[in-house]
Amino acid sequence: MLSSRALAGAMLLSLGGVLFADGLTGAGAPPKPINHVVVVVEENHPYVEIIGNLRDAPYLNSLADSSVSFSNAFAIEHPSQPNYLDLFSGGNQGVHSDACLARPLPAANLASELQGAGLSFAGYAEGLPQPGSMACFTLFGAYARKHAPWTDFADLDQARVSRPFREFPKEASGFARLPTVSFVIPNQRNDMHSGSILAADRWLRGNLGPYVAWAREHASLLIVAWDEDDTNHGNRVPLIIAGAYVRPALVSHPVSHFSVLRFIEALYGLPLLGASAGAPPIGDIWQR
Repeated sequence: MLSSRALAGAMLLSLGGVLFADGLTGAGAPPKPINHVVVVVEENHPYVEIIGNLRDAPYLNSLADSSVSFSNAFAIEHPSQPNYLDLFSGGNQGVHSDACLARPLPAANLASELQGAGLSFAGYAEGLPQPGSMACFTLFGAYARKHAPWTDFADLDQARVSRPFREFPKEASGFARLPTVSFVIPNQRNDMHSGSILAADRWLRGNLGPYVAWAREHASLLIVAWDEDDTNHGNRVPLIIAGAYVRPALVSHPVSHFSVLRFIEALYGLPLLGASAGAPPIGDIWQR
């Protein structure tokens, strides 16, 4: 498993003891600013069960082949919920289980940092009963709050940022109105948690395929990550970044959830949260 304190290569700026990503400068910078980032998180499968599995994951493999795919991406821990918090806030905030949290967390997070910079965030969860719902789970909708990390933070207006996936736009006119950064969480039948790889692959193609095509022409990105592996493969998971200006490549240097958070922070010059400050950078993934 990758150390969360690995040496970082991107430039940092310190103001009043707070580390900020100094944009993405030089080789690490996209040719033009990125308008929108959508992050989709899948569940519980190692790299070797997805990449190369053309029978069950044809869309994901086509996406990997036409985008940047990382062969040494690592989750941080087990079980699911702490990994979502790692990805969203740079640490697990003392959470070590999948139990629904009784009290909101007082920590800074990606959404609050975006809002503090005058940018925007929304989390779209399939099966969320209604905007701002704090339900721990829904039986028939297969929603699980443990997979929706934004719901756990005290400094977020849940009625504003927590949205049912049915509100996610389906066509180009809606994509242009997306927040700066969005998280998309399929329900547990469609994220490989309780359903098959093939079902999740078809869901992703049907629900995010139009956004990917639009993003490539509109300075936007899709990140597909996995929360953790099946506990049998060293927590090595797939990671794909698709969209505008991305150079198709298979990248072998080690990265983690903290690297993904750092990448998003760097795109928008945000403060580096927790262990993202020490995470290895994603690196130069851009076409020139």
